[in-house]
Amino acid sequence: MVFLNIFNEMLTAHTIKIFQSLDKKKFRQKYNLFLVEGNKIIAELKKSDYKIKEIFSIHPEELKSLKAETHLISERDLKKISFLQSPKDSVAVVEVPEFKFLENQNIQIVLDGIQDPGNLGSIIRLCDWFGIEQIVCSEDTVDLYNPKVIQATKGSFARVNIVYTDLSEFLKKTDATNIGTDMVGENYYSYDFPQKFNLILGNEGNGMRPEVEKLVSQNITIPRFGKNQSTESLNVSMAAGIILGQIFSKS
Repeated sequence: MVFLNIFNEMLTAHTIKIFQSLDKKKFRQKYNLFLVEGNKIIAELKKSDYKIKEIFSIHPEELKSLKAETHLISERDLKKISFLQSPKDSVAVVEVPEFKFLENQNIQIVLDGIQDPGNLGSIIRLCDWFGIEQIVCSEDTVDLYNPKVIQATKGSFARVNIVYTDLSEFLKKTDATNIGTDMVGENYYSYDFPQKFNLILGNEGNGMRPEVEKLVSQNITIPRFGKNQSTESLNVSMAAGIILGQIFSKS
């Protein structure tokens, strides 16, 4: 919270420097803030628990319904505080809330060491689409408030609860069935999913780490139908979409 008073200074060089530093996790943690870009995504915060501190916009009239303090700025200044190659219309400065676990979830996605911001963003969008309310992440999974993750979610981060924890401890204590995804496992098309389970998706290159895999009750796999055996494994967010589509087609 140490820099909230800078808003009285508007976009000084010091303020711009701080905003630019928010692309790094250590500074997001230091200031307890992150940036959300684009009126469409910013508007998604209206019905969420996220607290907007300030909005800097070239079209502030489009965000009146948010009732947040909004400042008109130039396109030149917008480019200085944006993380996008082609900045949109607005940048919102938002407080990072405290993580909280949602209890009694029938289906949870568990991410073990996901590193690519685009993958995390896509998985969050999938959970929003299928109505999965919570994603449980290992502590080394890419940070939710990474600007690339926020942008990739297209606003879905405001509707899905994401928590970071020690996965081994979480999976030991859970009362849900732990289901892993792997290149070797039961054909997920014929697998009878239990009513309550954690679907674990591993790191893009290494899959689930050994200590997590030890806590898995069943591994499932997406069978390959193509004849070309040299085809690489599926992207983790693509695999998540295929599996979730099959799960909910049976509901």
